[in-house]
Amino acid sequence: MPPVVPPFLIGLIVAPLAKRLFKPLLGGVVKASVGIAMEVKKAAHEAGEGIHDLAAEVAADVVAAQIAAGETEGHSGDGQPATGHGAKAESRTPKIRATAVSATGKAH
Repeated sequence: MPPVVPPFLIGLIVAPLAKRLFKPLLGGVVKASVGIAMEVKKAAHEAGEGIHDLAAEVAADVVAAQIAAGETEGHSGDGQPATGHGAKAESRTPKIRATAVSATGKAH
């Protein structure tokens, strides 16, 4: 009959060995996962910038088209709308003027 070894003795012998083997392995896994997370974050950031750039280009194209359509839409040579087109000129949104606001919240 083989000698009976209590499980706690096996644990006392195996625990330090497991620590020496698994600590570098676990450290490598954590390092790799952090690296992957950083790369995914960078890729997502670049994709977001690309979407913002595309949106800005489309907005600029839309504004340019609106300006071109507004300039050709019945203006006389003196810069004033021709007669009969006043309703279209009035339906456009007015330009909003930006004002500087100080830290106290008062406009200058």
